[in-house]
Amino acid sequence: MIAAADIIITKATHSKLNDINLENIPFGKYFSDHMLEVDYENGAWKTPEIKPYQSLSLAPSTAALHYGQAIFEGIKAYKNAAGEPFIFRPHDNFRRFNISAERMQMPTVPEEIFMEGMRLLIEMDQQWIPSQEDHALYIRPFMFSSDEMIGVRPSENYKFMILLSPSGPYYSAPMRIYVEEQYVRAVPGGVGYAKAAGNYGGAMYATAQAKLKGYDQVLWMDAIEHKYVQECGTMNVFFIIGNSAITPNLNEGTILAGVTRDSAMTVLGEMGLKVEERPLSIEEIIAAHKAGELKEVFGTGTAATISLIRELGYQDYVMNFDVDSWKSAPELKRRLNAIRYGQVADEHGWMYKI
Repeated sequence: MIAAADIIITKATHSKLNDINLENIPFGKYFSDHMLEVDYENGAWKTPEIKPYQSLSLAPSTAALHYGQAIFEGIKAYKNAAGEPFIFRPHDNFRRFNISAERMQMPTVPEEIFMEGMRLLIEMDQQWIPSQEDHALYIRPFMFSSDEMIGVRPSENYKFMILLSPSGPYYSAPMRIYVEEQYVRAVPGGVGYAKAAGNYGGAMYATAQAKLKGYDQVLWMDAIEHKYVQECGTMNVFFIIGNSAITPNLNEGTILAGVTRDSAMTVLGEMGLKVEERPLSIEEIIAAHKAGELKEVFGTGTAATISLIRELGYQDYVMNFDVDSWKSAPELKRRLNAIRYGQVADEHGWMYKI
């Protein structure tokens, strides 16, 4: 078992925070003073270290660079009105991280390393948690294969790390989304449900093509018929049709089981909406739009939180939305933020105190 006393700590001699303004900070550009690092060698995890944020020295033959054995998670920490730091649902991310590890033939990370290492790291760098609305401390646990050899097989050595990044909104304005019909994000039997690095690298070309058309992101469709909704860019997606909040189900293993998605489903139900997890076709979406029943469309994710979609383009049919008149998505965001920033009681047990 790993406890705080078992983690080797080397403190930074100078805080970079003195040189950074945390107001209106861009997403993912700056990193806190410290990071956690631990190696997996000879079938066992070594002693974790928290050390000053620094570059890594990697051999050109490092396996992750060649074969893509790399996974990550996204978590956020917030401060309540009293300035106390909390993490939003980290145990859910811990479980998902190890699901990804098993799918990618990587060793699972023990809970005491993941959770206690993260807790202590944030405790040390808690002054990096922004206090303004829609800002948080983004937490990036990740792991990659570190064998120094070329050969298509699971590695014997791995490196697990956690970085902290004070961040503002991922998407600063309502988005224009292009329904992608040619390229796909995931297929049944693939790794779509895992938070594998390659999922994001493979999505970049289609996203770039959508941006050339004037859109911000793509709405992925299923790989077989190009008919059923999957994910929206790097987010899960919800459609408010009538009095129902509909999001694609996870049955085929092509969609990431988002922690924010799960939280949104709970809160939307508390708001009185009927929450449905089921296949949703683009034809049903268009029919609902034409009938005036498609009320709102939005994405959910740790980085993106709740992101409004103001336009959805499918072939030559364009759906525009008056996001300023929406009620459900803004209220969902308000309620989730109230829990995260400690403005209301956490009745779900989602906030983990540092």
